[in-house]
Amino acid sequence: MVYTSAHILLKEKEKFEALFQYASMGILVINEKSEIMLANNFLLSQFGYEKAEELVGKKVEALIPSRYHHNHTQHLTNYSKKPERRPMGIGKDLFGIKKDGTEFPVEISLSHYGADEGSFAIAFIIDITKRKEIENAVLQQKEQLADINLKIEELNDALEQKVELRTQQLQETLIQLQTSKEELTKALSKEKELSDLKSRFVSMASHEFRTPLSTILSSASLVAKYTETAQQENRDKHIHRIKSSVNNLTDLLNEFLSIGKIEDGKITAHYAQFNIKEMLGVVCAEMQSLVKHGQHINYVHHGEENVCLDPSLLRNVVLNLLSNAIKFSPEKGVIEINSTTKEKEITITVRDCGIGISKEDQEHLFERFFRGTNAANIQGTGLGLHIVSKYIELMDGQIAFSSELEKGTEFIIKFTMP
Repeated sequence: MVYTSAHILLKEKEKFEALFQYASMGILVINEKSEIMLANNFLLSQFGYEKAEELVGKKVEALIPSRYHHNHTQHLTNYSKKPERRPMGIGKDLFGIKKDGTEFPVEISLSHYGADEGSFAIAFIIDITKRKEIENAVLQQKEQLADINLKIEELNDALEQKVELRTQQLQETLIQLQTSKEELTKALSKEKELSDLKSRFVSMASHEFRTPLSTILSSASLVAKYTETAQQENRDKHIHRIKSSVNNLTDLLNEFLSIGKIEDGKITAHYAQFNIKEMLGVVCAEMQSLVKHGQHINYVHHGEENVCLDPSLLRNVVLNLLSNAIKFSPEKGVIEINSTTKEKEITITVRDCGIGISKEDQEHLFERFFRGTNAANIQGTGLGLHIVSKYIELMDGQIAFSSELEKGTEFIIKFTMP
């Protein structure tokens, strides 16, 4: 079956609408006049509306408590003059107002894009009512803990004046109280860790998803304007941008799914005999098509070529490391990959001449959602190296690295064949 450009565009539009409508956060698009142009189903549910028609065409102030209208208008004017991707209201409490007048706390990230119709702002809105409840509960627990500590100190002062006969009993009481304090401290620490992890995920997801969504939205708007046969090249360019953005979103979702499968124990190593030189050579050839201008991948193998590992897991490991090397290295840089087999030991190294990793960041390199401080402007989820370490662990391997800022990074992987 031969698909027309219109059919392909329709399918890509359906994919965009699915991503837009089924996103697990509210998404709002407004024009330069502060008028609402688009609102997804999640946002309608957040604010208590049933149909988008109830909001489209209205001023965005309809979703903001009246006491903030004046300041919001000024902030929106300033943002229109210098639009940029950033969180909204840093250091301030933000609130939305539902259709029935109920207020609730929100977290908002802003983005923008330009089209023939003008400039548009995109707001990603998250209801943080639960988070605020947790923060308040944690604060209350801290206050209770402070009260307990104060009472303990007062009790210690009083116990010092007691007779020697009761000293033993009071010491035992203090030990029990200290144990309770440690357990409460551990619980608070765990809760904070979970809260921080959620915040990092939300921040990363809103940043990584809004760029391809903005590209899809703008390209979908532009491609509809090319109606003449002679404009097919322009249509193809925007269709390619839409496909590329959808593939990017698919890769992000696959990384999230991989993390879930690893933690649920659904991924295991399946060992098989294969030619490591051929396999890594194919991987390098594939990645060569993705290198920057002037970059080159050099691959060298030493020793026996037939090995016994999980070829699928190893391929994903090398693809990820090479992708990082390409991404974090400058144009005309050389990326070196070496594989060596000696008896039953396999060693693979990947070296680049990129931006390197600071000493502080090296301590957290394999953690989930961690991004280096010098990689903030480079696309990524912070999941790749975490997945790499887990895949290597599944094959009973070890990974090490050495790095220096602005002088590159080298990863060393070692396996012992069964």
